Amino acid sequence: MISEHLLNLQRLGQLDAVPFSGELLGKMLAVADSRLRDARRVENSPETRFDCAYTAIRAVADAALLKKGFRTSTSKPGHHQVTLQCLIHTLGVEPYTVRVLDGLRKQRNLSDYNGESITQSVLQECLNQAETLLALASKDLK
Repeated sequence: MISEHLLNLQRLGQLDAVPFSGELLGKMLAVADSRLRDARRVENSPETRFDCAYTAIRAVADAALLKKGFRTSTSKPGHHQVTLQCLIHTLGVEPYTVRVLDGLRKQRNLSDYNGESITQSVLQECLNQAETLLALASKDLK
């Protein structure tokens, strides 16, 4: 059953309905896995590792939306935020975790657009969140 919240986001133009594709789902989860492996490579800079872990989080969130028959409307601003917020309805993620993920999204913006450094603690949090989400997705989305 599709969440009323997701249907409301579709009516608002934040989500687009898409046909489910098992092949695309597999590719999205493979991207998440690949990016997480790159994020674990200590020879990469903290910024690169963080970016890879954040991309893994987004790939899982996108895959979870696809499983429900949606994708975010990239023509609207805030599509990363919408994707993360939908995890409550797509993977059953707790609201507290979504707030943590949103904080990582904000940190990514500060790093990408303002040149802010990534601290070891922020990097570790992003890695932990990516690992947890990928494990949840591997169990719930296949």
